Amino acid sequence: MSILVHEVGLRDGLQMETQTVPTEQKIAWADALMASGIDILQLGSFVHPTKVPQMADTDALFQHYQAPGRKPANVVLAGLVLNEKGLERGMACGVEMFCMGVSASETHSQKNTGMSIGDATKRIIAIAKQTVDAGKRAQVSVQSAFGCGYEGYVPPERILQIVRKFLDAGLKNISLADTAGHATPERVYEMFNAILQLDPTAECTCHFHNTYGLGLANCYAAMKAGVKYYESSVAGLGGCPFTKVAGGNVCTEDLVHYLHRIGMRPEIKLDVIIQTASDVARFFGREMPGMVYKSGAIPYTAPVH
Repeated sequence: MSILVHEVGLRDGLQMETQTVPTEQKIAWADALMASGIDILQLGSFVHPTKVPQMADTDALFQHYQAPGRKPANVVLAGLVLNEKGLERGMACGVEMFCMGVSASETHSQKNTGMSIGDATKRIIAIAKQTVDAGKRAQVSVQSAFGCGYEGYVPPERILQIVRKFLDAGLKNISLADTAGHATPERVYEMFNAILQLDPTAECTCHFHNTYGLGLANCYAAMKAGVKYYESSVAGLGGCPFTKVAGGNVCTEDLVHYLHRIGMRPEIKLDVIIQTASDVARFFGREMPGMVYKSGAIPYTAPVH
């Protein structure tokens, strides 16, 4: 099975930062990340700029990459939408893949979207169907899928209930997001295995936060369960601003380094991602959570058969 890397640093990574990143700097990082050979790049989210000021230039970023030759053909540009207005904006500026989600926690759902789980689910399914009808890719996620910083334990059946509604609507790209960082490898394996038992044709995505240090271990469990897409953030930037204890995402260079160690995706240029992580650290003037950009990588050696 091929593992695909979905870089979310410019969206989920930067939304937590108070220091404004100029559009030109975001473009420089985006160019480098795309040149590294990642598969999907999440450029930003279509949210109100007063709520998440760091995302105020999302439309301009996507418009920049509409010009011929500015984006490698093999990279998909993704954007996060919360509502119909966000979808409208994304359609107007060239988003190729729309990411949208529903929280499995009532408290987080209200803080994040101002809606109940039931209302948010209906709304997101309707938006996702519009996306597909327009010929675009749609990824639907269940947020707080492994626990909530406010509510604690989230019953697995609640997650699967939302997933069933997605699948019944014909939405096959299903993501489980560990918004609060509560996931454990055992729970990760069980949940993704349960989804693929519901529908073996589902294409699963995982999104882990490293709040409690289990990010890469959870990626390993997801691989064992058959998950195809892995969301990660350069330098380990990020976290949800609407959860109780925010923690960074799984670090892209650490994830790719692990993939190289097990003989997967050797064509991804790890050195380019490490350099980008170092640039991010210099820009913000602090050490980042990622490990490999500090320790250096163990060189990839192709296995001898």
